Amino acid sequence: MNWMIYGANGYTGRLMAQEARSRGMRPVLAGRNATQVRELAETLGLEWQAFALDDGEAVRSAIGGLRLVLHCAGPFSATAAPMIRACIAAGVHYLDITGEIPVFEFAHSLDADARRADVVLLPGVGFDVVPSDCLAATLVEALPAATELRLAFEASGGPSPGTARTGVEGLATGGCVRRDGRLTPVPLAWKDRKIPFAHGERTAVTIPWGDVYTAYVSTGVPDIEVYMAVPPATVARLRRLRWAQPLLRLPAVQAFLKNRIQRRVRGPGDAAREHSSCELWGEVRSADGRSVAATMTTPNGYDLTVSAGLGIAAHLLANTVEGGYYTPSLLMGSAYAASLPGVRFRKVS
Repeated sequence: MNWMIYGANGYTGRLMAQEARSRGMRPVLAGRNATQVRELAETLGLEWQAFALDDGEAVRSAIGGLRLVLHCAGPFSATAAPMIRACIAAGVHYLDITGEIPVFEFAHSLDADARRADVVLLPGVGFDVVPSDCLAATLVEALPAATELRLAFEASGGPSPGTARTGVEGLATGGCVRRDGRLTPVPLAWKDRKIPFAHGERTAVTIPWGDVYTAYVSTGVPDIEVYMAVPPATVARLRRLRWAQPLLRLPAVQAFLKNRIQRRVRGPGDAAREHSSCELWGEVRSADGRSVAATMTTPNGYDLTVSAGLGIAAHLLANTVEGGYYTPSLLMGSAYAASLPGVRFRKVS
């Protein structure tokens, strides 16, 4: 198949490449590190390329003639824009596994350009934000008059280096919610509440998860909050970090923390992923007081990312889809997440 996994030598990219090969798919593997990409490609018997993203013409040349790029090289705050621009210029569909609100916002701003180029732009084809986006869309289908949406998740197994680096950036920027359809900055760990997941009640805190952006595009619900389950002591620590945010925004501090992560964080191993899972909960409410809630249980977030991302890639490679910006549920339908291996959806009320 004439497509590419960029960042294939990273934690999630490697998982994606290995599973793609096991399915009989033959992506070109690519990334900045020629030694690592070549080693992985030779092991899997796949073609490979090595190129950085700081030369737009070189990127366009490298992806020219492809049908699709699945971009796995984070942090996407730094890497998404050059790859998106190159994909539009080269007429290549763009997917990535981000959960970062600014990336969704940037991709959405190029909707008209993507339509003219007949290129699909779909950031967030992994755990960020496939299950939560489909959950949100399913809830709004059950209650079309919804004006409020609350989503929450609990993930176990530990982060990859890329996810941890993105988390460091999030600590510096604080929180974000939707109010009256607008992205609204809020303090770090702005609200906490108890969430009735399928496996039990947990304390959770607001975070700037990608659905604050994407769920509005998918559903039109104007008020959106997203929560992550954490121990109560973590809520208190996050709030104490508010005073340090000016320091955390300094480039030198960000670089120091990200370098520590790169040296120390390896991501969950096979056993950890196999024995961990993720829980999601969502609720919508209408102005007249009606509500609908549901829960979802998924495999480990990285395994879910692989199955969701490859499924969307296969769909685009096999079908003609009109260009433009999409969310997972807008492209694949609200039932897509529930159709993935190991996912259980339960309507609560």
